[in-house]
Amino acid sequence: MGTRFYKLAAVLSMCMLLAGCRDKGPSEVELARDEGISYMEQADYQNAITAFENAYSLCDEKMPETKTDISLYEAACQFKMGDFEGVKDTCSRILELAENVDAYYMRGAAFLKLGEAELAKADFDAASLLAPEDYGLFLDIYKQYEEQNQSAVGDEYLQKALNIPGEEMEDYYQKGSIYFYLGEYTKAQEMLAKPAEAKHKEAMMLMGEVYLALGDSVHARNVYQQYMEEYGEAAEAYNGIVLCELADGNYDAAISSAETGLALEADESTKRDLLYNEIVAYERKGDFATAKTVAAQFAELYPDDEEGKKEYDFLSTR
Repeated sequence: MGTRFYKLAAVLSMCMLLAGCRDKGPSEVELARDEGISYMEQADYQNAITAFENAYSLCDEKMPETKTDISLYEAACQFKMGDFEGVKDTCSRILELAENVDAYYMRGAAFLKLGEAELAKADFDAASLLAPEDYGLFLDIYKQYEEQNQSAVGDEYLQKALNIPGEEMEDYYQKGSIYFYLGEYTKAQEMLAKPAEAKHKEAMMLMGEVYLALGDSVHARNVYQQYMEEYGEAAEAYNGIVLCELADGNYDAAISSAETGLALEADESTKRDLLYNEIVAYERKGDFATAKTVAAQFAELYPDDEEGKKEYDFLSTR
């Protein structure tokens, strides 16, 4: 699934237009929507869908933006559950209200999953026309085709992204991100050079990953250190340094950096990466007992993580 689905809850408007609810009052719509989001964050998608449908039913015809907002959440949950027919229906309901990039994209992805290639392309093209300079959209469309082993078709959308005009640092960063995803690290490095030098936050972080992918831990470490000099300590940068230390065989330094990063505020994805890399560092150091203890902690926190489960199972046999 493309990144657009993972980010949907974050990018959708958090401010609902609640005017025009039935006599039950706007608070019921908001409460039902928030309940759905809570279930969604817990990956309880069926209960989330029920809550979103309840919220939708409390809206009237004077609330098209609110209905769209709720329906996009519902469609994202349906996609997570593999209910692609449901995604089609929910997105069609949204598009009856007004054209919407996310609805076209999700319905296109559902069509593609169901083998309806022409309808999928029509929806992807419609989304592209509405957002002709959305790098993320084009990359996500490519990922959908890639998942279906149709990268050749998806290449068309990547070319659209790479052909977006613009000389801003963000343009260079976005194109560098695309080349990085494609594994074209030298091209990614060329694109990221200007924004990284200009201290573009995301470009600096990605440049560290590019250097690591090129086997250059020295320059990668320098980038992460420069990042923290510019923006302050950050768990994500410490994770990059952990990877540098692992690459260089400095396992005690890797463990120290991982623990420093874990003590900072961070999103769950970064915390997960830091904790996992700490397990790897203990394992490579030969301290299997501590590695197993940390792996048990990881498995408890992230029971659905397959790589973490494999590590724990492996360490349990040592």
